[in-house]
Amino acid sequence: MSDTVTNNTRVWNGLTIPTAGSYDLDAAHKLVGFTARHMMVAKVRGHFDEASATITVGENPLESSVTATIKTASITTGVADRDAHLRSPDFLKTEEFPTIEFQSIGGVKEVNGNEFVLPGELTIRGVTRKVDLKVEFEGAGRNPYGMDIFGFSAHTEIDREDFGLTWNVNLETGGVLVGKKVRIELEGEAVRQA
Repeated sequence: MSDTVTNNTRVWNGLTIPTAGSYDLDAAHKLVGFTARHMMVAKVRGHFDEASATITVGENPLESSVTATIKTASITTGVADRDAHLRSPDFLKTEEFPTIEFQSIGGVKEVNGNEFVLPGELTIRGVTRKVDLKVEFEGAGRNPYGMDIFGFSAHTEIDREDFGLTWNVNLETGGVLVGKKVRIELEGEAVRQA
């Protein structure tokens, strides 16, 4: 339970966490990345340049919540032809589905030190599936501009075919061109809004 409170942080379960309020993801300090297997032998990494999130830190930290939106057309892997293919109807179909959405549900499910699990619903290409976001709390404080902030990292793994992303090519040597499992990785700072 909380035993120390300052104007911008409090101690809860031995962690210095932010006081209750609404925080937005800082666009200048974020990474929304992913990793997928390629040709069964390597990994391809990429990220989305445009994403936003609002994190509501509850008076009871276990009742905190997150909503996030990712602009699908902002995907980049460093290879223009691959990025165009990922935006096409074979994958993200960005013209019809311009965003990926995440909405947490039910608050924090598990706590282990500074790590916790936040269940939610992830929507890709109009298909919604439940996922568990594994979050690591990185710390809270105040930046040199007087703004209250906290840092976090998070990840989850999805089966892309669960979201209708089924395009693939069978390889002559066995296996497929693109793996089904995709690891989603997040890093960021959130800044108090209210």
